[in-house]
Amino acid sequence: MMMNKKTKVLFRHRSMEMGGVEKVILSMLNNLNRDKFEMTICLNMNQGELRNEIPKHIRKVYLKEGKEDLSKNPVIKKIQLIKRRLELKHAEINPNVADNLLNEKYDVEIAPTFDAFTSVLNSSNKHSKKIGWFHSDITVPKMQPIVSRILHQIPQFDYFIFGSQQARDILVETYPDLKLPENQVILNAIPIDELKQKAEVFKPELPDIPVFVSVARLHTRKGFHKLLNAHAKLIKDGFNHHIIVIGDGEEMDNLKKQAENLGVTNSFELLGSMMNPYPYVKNADFFILPSESEGWPLIIADTLILQKPIIATSVGGIPEMISHEKTGYLVNYEEDDMYDAMKKFLTEPELVSNIKKHLETIEEQFDNQKIFNTVENIILKLTQK
Repeated sequence: MMMNKKTKVLFRHRSMEMGGVEKVILSMLNNLNRDKFEMTICLNMNQGELRNEIPKHIRKVYLKEGKEDLSKNPVIKKIQLIKRRLELKHAEINPNVADNLLNEKYDVEIAPTFDAFTSVLNSSNKHSKKIGWFHSDITVPKMQPIVSRILHQIPQFDYFIFGSQQARDILVETYPDLKLPENQVILNAIPIDELKQKAEVFKPELPDIPVFVSVARLHTRKGFHKLLNAHAKLIKDGFNHHIIVIGDGEEMDNLKKQAENLGVTNSFELLGSMMNPYPYVKNADFFILPSESEGWPLIIADTLILQKPIIATSVGGIPEMISHEKTGYLVNYEEDDMYDAMKKFLTEPELVSNIKKHLETIEEQFDNQKIFNTVENIILKLTQK
């Protein structure tokens, strides 16, 4: 009796730096049925903290080495980075570069974020079904230089997945004439048991005062420059507390200088990137995410699972995740709003207690298997058309 042929699926992505999209990719690679699917991931660069987390049964191919593997000599490394950038630019418009490495034809090719749209749509395999995945708010300033390209590319996909209802709604409202392919909103899966285990790996030493923790890449749109100002004002006004930020990125040096100028270097800790930030999330008093824009941030879902009271900006899919004053506290992207919310958490124990009570049953809103089944069905139906 012949075995059913597995569906060959290719994921394309830039790299594996610590981030929400990367965790979505890993959850799919780990949980899509390996008896049904033969999966490959092709990275532009073998780079990032999560590059070795790809499951053993997944084939990993990469176009270029990551920065971790480049020369330690700064001059040579700069030359290598320039050369790599040029070669990746060439590979983006010449699909044969990836094809020669992959040496395989796939039934389905998936772009898990808009950065991979071009590489998937430019694939020389014209018979594969193409799936686009979109987690972003199309209206935020950082998107504007590439909006026209994205709007041109979306209709070219065979299927389109939105990471949050907000991402879909705002795209449709802003561009009502856009011809969307068949599409669906699919929220990100949360590995609940694994998350709880990671949170127990160690117990960090924290100051004996209220501690806020945040986990995010250090980009300007994450809003830490505003959080720093709100923090300094709270300290000046006599509300003693401590903030720990876990993550790395281009804003690290700027934030360090800002903290120094505000005189809060000791109370605003920048710990850099960390493979397992969850013990900090579990053991801090509160979590805060001051972003200007988000999709459906996994770290918010993770923090809800760990039953930690959250202050977050009311952007992207966050209002879909947090019920204001019940399972968290939503604010505008303003320093004064951040100041007021943190002050409430520091001075109103009844509010915090009420939030914690509502978080006791929060796991009921997450159904991982339903998510994986939905993605599997989309892939299988596409290949049967």
